Amino acid sequence: MTMHVDIPDETLAGILAKAFRNTAFVTGFVITLLILAMALISYIWTPYDVTKLVIADKTQGPSLAHLFGTDHFGRDILSMVMVGARNSIAVALVAVGIGVGVGVPLGAFAAARGGLVDEALMRVNDLVFAFPALLSAIMITAIFGPGAVNAIIAIGIFNIPVFARVARAGALAIWPREFILAARAAGKSSTQISIEHVLPNIATLLLVQGTIQFALGILAEAGLSYLGLGAQPPMPSWGRMLFDAQTRMVVAPWMAIFPGMAIVITVLGLNLLGDGIADILDPKSRRQR
Repeated sequence: MTMHVDIPDETLAGILAKAFRNTAFVTGFVITLLILAMALISYIWTPYDVTKLVIADKTQGPSLAHLFGTDHFGRDILSMVMVGARNSIAVALVAVGIGVGVGVPLGAFAAARGGLVDEALMRVNDLVFAFPALLSAIMITAIFGPGAVNAIIAIGIFNIPVFARVARAGALAIWPREFILAARAAGKSSTQISIEHVLPNIATLLLVQGTIQFALGILAEAGLSYLGLGAQPPMPSWGRMLFDAQTRMVVAPWMAIFPGMAIVITVLGLNLLGDGIADILDPKSRRQR
């Protein structure tokens, strides 16, 4: 028996053509690609060694030798922004992975079971959601100490109820559909139906939410590093760079400007990318144009 899957009946070429006519998608895609490229390049090359202190070059303004200037230890800020990009992206990516890997199955299971199981899972979900990533990080670091791993755990825990809610809401809208009833009549279990029919139909929701949470993960990592709860020196982090710059805004404003711009541009790019994906893959959005 052929089951209906509610996805756009367009070829890949057609979807790509729509994508590259969507200004938000193109802008977000280009920005995100450039940030990812910068992060990947930092693994094999940076203009200067970010762990090397050159006190004689401290707080130098932007120049041909140091395009973004240097910090109070003489480190090249461009190199630190590049390395900070990979740290922020790695933390946010793993944290989103935790949210998807745990939250989506929980949300789908709650929608499939319903009743008391659904109610119990959602109340626990609400309890976890009540603790923001910052508060979770403070509690975790109080026990295990600060570090990037603990920041990942804290942000990941915060992402779990977000994805659980999105998955449950999307699944609840799919379960009453006729093709789900047909799958049940064919003898498929709730688990099989969730995997084969429900999850493919909510993939767009999860993808868009993933880009949003990725952007929020970048912000959360920067906030935790600013408070000293994220990546620890000498490893650069955008949030830590802002913390170091706060007392030197008058003498060396570039120390705050460039990492701050990196955060703003990255988050903007991810949000535009998410908006563009939602416009392209949502049939209702296309019909309204």
